[in-house]
Amino acid sequence: MQTSAMLLHVSHHSTIASSLRAPKLSHNQLHQSRRCRRLSLQLRRVRLQARSSPPGSDPQTSGSDWERIEAETVSEVLMKEKGEKETGSDWSWLPVFPHVLTASMANFLFGYHIGVMNGPIEDIARELGFEGNPFLQGLVVSIFIVSAFMGSVAFSPLVDNFGCKRTLQIDTIPLILGAFLSAQAHSIDEMLWGRFFVGLGIGVNTVLVPLYISEVAPTKYRGSLSTLCQIGTCLGIITSLSLAIPAETDPHWWRTMFYIACVPGLALILGMQFAVESPRWLCKVGRLDDARVVIERIWGTEDVEKSIDDIKSVVQTSGDQSSWQDLLVEPHKTVALIGGALFFLQQFAGINGVLYFSSLTFHDVGITSGALASLFVGITNFGGALVASYLIDKQGRRKLLIGSYIGMACSMFLIVSAISFPLDEGSGHALSIIGTLMYIFTFALGAGPVTGMIIPELSSALTRSKVMGFSFSVHWVCNFLVGLYFLELVDKFGVGSVYSLFGGFSLLSAAFAYYFIVETKGRSLEEIEMSLIKRS
Repeated sequence: MQTSAMLLHVSHHSTIASSLRAPKLSHNQLHQSRRCRRLSLQLRRVRLQARSSPPGSDPQTSGSDWERIEAETVSEVLMKEKGEKETGSDWSWLPVFPHVLTASMANFLFGYHIGVMNGPIEDIARELGFEGNPFLQGLVVSIFIVSAFMGSVAFSPLVDNFGCKRTLQIDTIPLILGAFLSAQAHSIDEMLWGRFFVGLGIGVNTVLVPLYISEVAPTKYRGSLSTLCQIGTCLGIITSLSLAIPAETDPHWWRTMFYIACVPGLALILGMQFAVESPRWLCKVGRLDDARVVIERIWGTEDVEKSIDDIKSVVQTSGDQSSWQDLLVEPHKTVALIGGALFFLQQFAGINGVLYFSSLTFHDVGITSGALASLFVGITNFGGALVASYLIDKQGRRKLLIGSYIGMACSMFLIVSAISFPLDEGSGHALSIIGTLMYIFTFALGAGPVTGMIIPELSSALTRSKVMGFSFSVHWVCNFLVGLYFLELVDKFGVGSVYSLFGGFSLLSAAFAYYFIVETKGRSLEEIEMSLIKRS
């Protein structure tokens, strides 16, 4: 026992002494300097106390006792450091945050273009000559979804050849062009072309941003940083709805709103010039030195070579060239089916139907402004996304996804109860509002952010872009179908029946997540991929 204590003492003493004697710390030692100073200070105090007690003055304290005290001091300091990390003083996410924040500006544009047509659509129809034509009004909105589908399918070869950084810059060009054409439009054809170009850009960016964040974020904070996609979308919707308020008095204000949409697009192109490329893509194309520089910059200098070796081993195992046929073999087929099923269930759980119908729900209780009603919805969505960013790396993706869908189902059944059971008008409306906001909040906790996040985490380096492209193409098709048939189903079967269907799909989604989703929290993309390869 005494020998072990002496060895521990000598080991820690020599480590600290060598660190203190070093004239200059290397990059790999910089992160240890705080620990060395703290240990040195604590041990110095112990030794001073030992010297101040002459031999024999305290028969209860022997030399081996002092060694034990020093070892306990080391352990106490290390435990304190561990506790500090667990309570949130770890700032390892900070170096990558500006890069992730810049990329999430694409989601801000996505949210902005969702909300930009909400208020001024009647003014646009009046000025461009298609007022009173519901088909053309619907076409102006829905062509955005059709071209987004095309963009998600075309996304894979772009990112495979140019990388995430350059693809984001290239793809923002049609976003700016589309917004400018919409602002300048003097006919329905010009407006349709503008919305078509915007949809192309959105279709690529909504797939690319979660993939980029998953590949550059440190493992410990990958979930929290990925929620910036949802947060960016919410902020874009809130911004466009807030800017739409002057449109209620100015029939030409919609042009200004489209001009404003060009500004974040230009900022995105400029900002991505200073952002890093995905180190995984750099390894995939053989630029290992560039990958090392990026990893040191955003993940720190510790274990750079280990990260490179892990990524290289995955690339060597899976290959560096892929085709759509790879999605027909395991384990890629299973991941693609899970990705498509997640988006299918997300859309048929009713999120877009609820968003479309929410303004009518608010109208029933006296909130006649559609923009104001949508603003309430946007703020609720934003609040849920913030809570998700805090919970997702603590509770895990799977648990958050299951809880989210259960909450959405309860919200749907609450609204159905308010509609179906004999309640006074005030109570029924209040329950409908509470159910609607609770549904949106619980959606933002898991079904919204986790769905787009977990697909790139489960995908292999070889097929990640194609799995994402396939999954989001399912998203856009289902989005279009729900938007196209929602009001028709409500007219035919009633709100209660449709919302009951949404509640049923929410429960089905929770069951799917329980049985088919594996937890990815705290595991690197390479660890996840190797485990899936072993299973197959």
